[in-house]
Amino acid sequence: MMNRNNRIYLDYAATTPLADEVVEAMLPYFQKEFGNPSSLHRFGQRAEGALEEARMTIAAHLNCSDEEIVFTSGGTESDNLALRGCAFARREQVGANHLLITAVEHHAVSHTAEQLARHFGFEVEILEVDSQGLVSPEIVQNHIRPNTALVSVIYANNEIGSINPISEIGKICRERGVPFHTDAVQATAYLSLDVEALNVDLLSLGAHKFYGPKGIGALYVRKGIPLLPCQTGGGQEWGLRSGTPNIPYIVGMSTALKFVQKNQANWTTSLAHLRDWLIEQVLKRIPQSRLTGHPTQRLPNLASFVFKGVHSQKLIALLDAEGFACSSGSACKTGNPSPSEVLLAMGIEPELALSSLRVTLGRDTKLEHLESFVDCLIEKVVQLRG
Repeated sequence: MMNRNNRIYLDYAATTPLADEVVEAMLPYFQKEFGNPSSLHRFGQRAEGALEEARMTIAAHLNCSDEEIVFTSGGTESDNLALRGCAFARREQVGANHLLITAVEHHAVSHTAEQLARHFGFEVEILEVDSQGLVSPEIVQNHIRPNTALVSVIYANNEIGSINPISEIGKICRERGVPFHTDAVQATAYLSLDVEALNVDLLSLGAHKFYGPKGIGALYVRKGIPLLPCQTGGGQEWGLRSGTPNIPYIVGMSTALKFVQKNQANWTTSLAHLRDWLIEQVLKRIPQSRLTGHPTQRLPNLASFVFKGVHSQKLIALLDAEGFACSSGSACKTGNPSPSEVLLAMGIEPELALSSLRVTLGRDTKLEHLESFVDCLIEKVVQLRG
């Protein structure tokens, strides 16, 4: 997206601009329709009506019931609620004390699991991934135990874009009677979120990754899955996440979901074409460059690379100075000079992992943007190597 400063935004996995439809839908709920949905008067009733309409919209997109949608403050809180809530509830109910996650999870999952192990006595087992960042269903099957409380596998990786076989893994977990969670924050705009087809019990969403507002998300919780609330109070959101609902942002999230659903097929095709062109150009024109993640089983808008002899933070700074916004991986890790855990888990040596570059495309990305970007990238890689 070209903004008024003639800059090109290529970091849509970090966040996306609000769609016009989303802004328009949200505006009345900041002033005119300001009621608290817990209030009994008409102001509250109208707010409650907007809340439940948004919940129905999201539930329809996920192919689930309204009662299975819990609104949160974003993808990170959804991941936290899923892991902590399910871990504590399963231990209390059946004594399950073992958590299975992969080595390439978002920090909202991995750091939550680490805290559960360090401070609450859970045993966390890290599932290995292959050289393309994927976990196999067989590995999951072989590591589930009778005391496994929860399995969590990311749907589409936020750094490299690789898409895990969620449906197959979910089927295994269901056969073994173990709740299965997936972080679908990056997947929402481009992949199916049909929870029945995916065989998931818990699924996390974050609105600002699909042209909605920051500060709002949702967690799908399959009926019957035990979950201990991590935020108590007035009992909102079925008692699982107390607090006055953020009606403007909830309306914005549901509107954004309708927006991406309407455009998903076209975006998936057009962005995959641009992504493949970008990958081909980079690998062909920049010596000692390497694609990270699966070559085809990846998000249609994400290309990720490593470049021998280049430091990613310096490269990103040089690109930004020329008007191109990219990242080295997860936006939640910006400023961290250590190698990406995701790349290390894939077997990439630490020095090369420090050269990572993630380029993510969006609805406003054009071929001419990428042509200019590739020319600039080549120049800056040569400069840093020199």
